[in-house]
Amino acid sequence: MASKVDLKEAEELALSLTEALNSGDRQEAVKLCERLSDLCVPVTVSISSEVYCQDSIRLWVGVEDAQSDAYIPVTVVVSAGMTIAQLKDKISHDFGFHPLLQRWVIGKRLAQDQETLYSHGIRQNGDQAFLFILSSHAAHLTRQQEKLDQEQQRIDGIMESMQVMQLFPRGAGVGDKTAPPPEIQETPPPVPPKAPVVTKPAVPPKPQFGWSCTMCTYVNKPTRPGCEMCGQERPHDYQVPEIYQPDQQEAQRMQQEQLAMMQYEQAQVEERERNYMYLLATDDQNLILNTTEMDCPICFSPLQPEEGVVLRECLHTFCRDCLKGTIINSQDAEVSCPEECDSKLLDREIKELLTEEEHQRFLELRLSIAESRSEHSFHCQTPNCRGWCIYEDEVNEFYCELCQETNCILCRAIHKDMNCKDYQDDLRIRAQNDEAAQKTKQMLESMLQNGEAMKCPRCDVIVQKKDGCDWICCLMCRTEICWVTKQARWGPNGNGDISGGCRCRVNNQPCHPNCQNCH
Repeated sequence: MASKVDLKEAEELALSLTEALNSGDRQEAVKLCERLSDLCVPVTVSISSEVYCQDSIRLWVGVEDAQSDAYIPVTVVVSAGMTIAQLKDKISHDFGFHPLLQRWVIGKRLAQDQETLYSHGIRQNGDQAFLFILSSHAAHLTRQQEKLDQEQQRIDGIMESMQVMQLFPRGAGVGDKTAPPPEIQETPPPVPPKAPVVTKPAVPPKPQFGWSCTMCTYVNKPTRPGCEMCGQERPHDYQVPEIYQPDQQEAQRMQQEQLAMMQYEQAQVEERERNYMYLLATDDQNLILNTTEMDCPICFSPLQPEEGVVLRECLHTFCRDCLKGTIINSQDAEVSCPEECDSKLLDREIKELLTEEEHQRFLELRLSIAESRSEHSFHCQTPNCRGWCIYEDEVNEFYCELCQETNCILCRAIHKDMNCKDYQDDLRIRAQNDEAAQKTKQMLESMLQNGEAMKCPRCDVIVQKKDGCDWICCLMCRTEICWVTKQARWGPNGNGDISGGCRCRVNNQPCHPNCQNCH
């Protein structure tokens, strides 16, 4: 260990070396360096910050951490003579990231604390640097250590301010110009006793408001909805303190966000109005054409604007040929969207895509499909007539508006100027020589055998039940009949006579196990 004499001599040589270097005296500086090297005392030589350009530089910094997909750009005002350690302290003061959490990369090289920004090529506005934020666990930083470092920084600031202060003797002020000059004495003045060092009580830090980001640990202002660094959302359980008063910058940001939200809502209203006006403009059009380039999902052919058709129900877009083929090849009364969604093509879309002849054939096919799939449908018995209807239980006749003929639904024939009994009696006679009458007679006999029709127990005319309960009435003799038992509902004395009827619901008993209330 060097003696006190050597240390004092080393300090004097170091001061002299500083003066020689500042004045540019090369020979004197060489001599002083040789004498310092003989003492073997550790010496640090640094360039004064006053040498560097004092202009402020706007440094572009990309901030990221281990969990970020991309860096966040931040602009920091620095000077070229600032060291990396000073830069870390500035980031810690401005953004809340502890120096131990910071790793600076400038010019593809990891920067060290004692190095200056100038040595890394930071000379002008727009120069770039990258800041990587470590997690507290990776940097081995505890909350206790972070608090101790913050207190030490406050103490260092107090000590630096105290060193700048000038102490004056009691009774003499800075502006006292009338004090007489001190007399020169040959004997040295007595040394005053040293004043006791008074330790100021530590000032408790002001309460800091804000929420810590769970992603990058950055402390944000209470009213920020997301992290300023990484964009992470504010914790849902965080409550803004009631005593917190936003500063001018935060109030301006909140005002700008409110203005942006109002502009966004206004833009939404305007967009809805434009869409409504566009809907009104396209309501009179049978087909809606595409406005952007795309491919047909069926044939994959490219579609330029207004070459494809947009379906109104589902907004799926296809080329005309594919939609036309889908309509022509459809085996259903309603044409579904080719994308197999629940939407159907509208009638005016179908009519616009097909020619007049193709549309007529499609309508005929639709009618035939609907007729075949309906339970109670009846086709007009006039040859080559396309008329048909869906009948109800109380209706026994169908007037065809196409051929102006009246069809008997019970006899499934047209017997003009004849009732059902006369027609069926005439049918038995004509069936011996007339082939058409014979086919009709065979159809009625087949219905009797299959249980689709029955003979009235009184007038022997063929009747059938179309729908509803088991109660039917003969059109000829008006006899009420039980469809299940094939017997008259009442006895010879008519309504209420249970002596010769089916006795349905007598003593609350049905006339048959499968009876559906013929009463």
